[in-house]
Amino acid sequence: MSQMPPQAALSKCPSCAEPLESGDRFCGACGHDLSVAAVPHNDTPTLTMSGGAVPRPAAPGDDPQVPARPPHAPRPDASGAGAPASAHPQQAAQPSSGVRFDRPAEPDEYPLQAPDPRVAAETAAEEDAAVCVACRAGRVDSDGYCENCGHAQPRERDHMEQEVGPVAAVSDRGLRHHRNEDAFALGRAGLPDGSSALVAVVCDGVSSATRPDDASLAASRAASDCLLAALPHGTHPQQAMHDAIVAAARAVDALAGEPATAREHTPHQNAPACTFVGAVVTSGLLVVGWVGDSRAYWVPLDRATPAARLTEDDSWAAQMVAAGLMNEAEAYADERAHAITGWLGADAYELEPHTASFKPDRPGVVVVCTDGLWNYAETAEEMAEAVPLDAAVRPLHSARVLVGHALDGGGHDNVTVAVLPFPAPPQGAGSA
Repeated sequence: MSQMPPQAALSKCPSCAEPLESGDRFCGACGHDLSVAAVPHNDTPTLTMSGGAVPRPAAPGDDPQVPARPPHAPRPDASGAGAPASAHPQQAAQPSSGVRFDRPAEPDEYPLQAPDPRVAAETAAEEDAAVCVACRAGRVDSDGYCENCGHAQPRERDHMEQEVGPVAAVSDRGLRHHRNEDAFALGRAGLPDGSSALVAVVCDGVSSATRPDDASLAASRAASDCLLAALPHGTHPQQAMHDAIVAAARAVDALAGEPATAREHTPHQNAPACTFVGAVVTSGLLVVGWVGDSRAYWVPLDRATPAARLTEDDSWAAQMVAAGLMNEAEAYADERAHAITGWLGADAYELEPHTASFKPDRPGVVVVCTDGLWNYAETAEEMAEAVPLDAAVRPLHSARVLVGHALDGGGHDNVTVAVLPFPAPPQGAGSA
């Protein structure tokens, strides 16, 4: 390929008339390519977006014999590197009828770049690193204890509240335990006839077992999921409750690596374990299910009507009373009273789900709770006195009041309570 003949040295830029130095290939002021041969101005049209040609308006200082730099070519400086777009404002052609002749002028300043989210997260994590609630100076280690004073820090499950439409629950660590080993799950399901069913499950981890908090959480979630899946398909609530207890048992068994279908005659020792109580309330039916000593109570809105306990404990005390060896007062005064004879866990010899159904003839509320509450309101009458009169329309407030009742009484255990109104309100209706 033949080369272009050398051009005569120029003393000034043919585009902007700035002085040039010997050997310059580009104008240091406007970036004009000094090697471009001079051609008549009308031979170098600027293309429109549609491909037509329009003449470029002449800028002050333009030499009609030297073409301008192609509109989208990089703007070089004297060394060939790109120069800022505002290097020479005269070079920016004016737009005409949808045509952009050059890049828009760059701003004098650019906004700061957004922070890297990973760096922001690390910074936030450092800032949010827990500071001891007791001494307000030490950092909290991964086990939840202050590195300075050793104080145990509040955990997420120390106090929990939830409201799902017209059903609500509250759980609290209590005043003596170092963690909350209770758990609950709530739900609301539509039934095939268009009515609504309310669901509440409460589980109490067995403190003498390993991982009692994991056991109660796994059981409550598994049972609730089972109930909310079965009820919309028309499964009878009592059958659904039985199946939910079995599902909860399997979930707890799995924590010990023990398949529920292969329970051995010599079960695991001290495996994760919990008690269970649940309730399903529909427009005309109340179903409860339980294993262990967590309870369900019926409290009518008309307090002139007697309240009732709906469950029977799987406990040493209940066995003594059933066998006629002690009356209820004597049995529950014994130090062995709260020794349970039924629970969910791989070290239980057999699973005996208890279910019962009722058809109340008047409105009321169902109270589902652990022994952390009923220790301070054991009889049905005592429970009815502790339940607020507006419990059916303010379930969350009522659950808070009942937890407060237990804490005021001493709070020796974890406290969990769910409140469900009967009959269940129609779909779409919530608590007042």
